[in-house]
Amino acid sequence: MADNEDAGATVAEPLDLVRLSLDEIVFVKLRGDRELKGRLHAYDSHCNLVLGDVEETIYVVEEDENEEEITRTIKKQEEMLFVRGESALTTICNGHRR
Repeated sequence: MADNEDAGATVAEPLDLVRLSLDEIVFVKLRGDRELKGRLHAYDSHCNLVLGDVEETIYVVEEDENEEEITRTIKKQEEMLFVRGESALTTICNGHRR
């Protein structure tokens, strides 16, 4: 699939990309208008993830008295976080070290 093979760092299956992103910063979009950015420490075949040094962003949509939608952003920091695979919509890997 990949023409340039960097010492076994090829992507033949989707989880290979996740494997190559171990110890790298990843971005995860979750259900419920939540996003995570953190260092990938571990994963499994169900796409459960363990992230460290995580910044969580939560978007809360509310209506004001004029019935206009206002989006509030809440940011949280977590030292370590377990993400259940079924709650992740998208995982963006920034690439791997060479």
